[in-house]
Amino acid sequence: MSTFNSISDRALDLANSVGGNLKHVVPSAGKWLEAGAKLGAIKGGARVAGMLVRRNPAIAIATAAGAGLLWYAARRKARQAENGNGTIEGSSKRVEAKRTTTARKRPARKRTSARRSAAASDPTAS
Repeated sequence: MSTFNSISDRALDLANSVGGNLKHVVPSAGKWLEAGAKLGAIKGGARVAGMLVRRNPAIAIATAAGAGLLWYAARRKARQAENGNGTIEGSSKRVEAKRTTTARKRPARKRTSARRSAAASDPTAS
């Protein structure tokens, strides 16, 4: 037997043993593959997000501020729901507005300030 044949036989045995071991590991291998795909998607998304932030920093700042406002609004709404929305129990009575049939005269307004300023500015008045 040559050395080439013995190496190929050993490689074949190794491949068979690895293949046999993979049959037992197949259910968890699917999970590893899925996790690898997710990590690849995250890495690609991070690269795209980095480029976007470098090119448009104002958009990134506005997005962060908007996310913060949404988080604050959700937190505040959850607190209000926890406290019962701050409603006060009570009773009320509706009062209808009525028009009056008689027209009332308004009393004449006194214009003392206008007369004083006119008298003070007029040099002929004594």
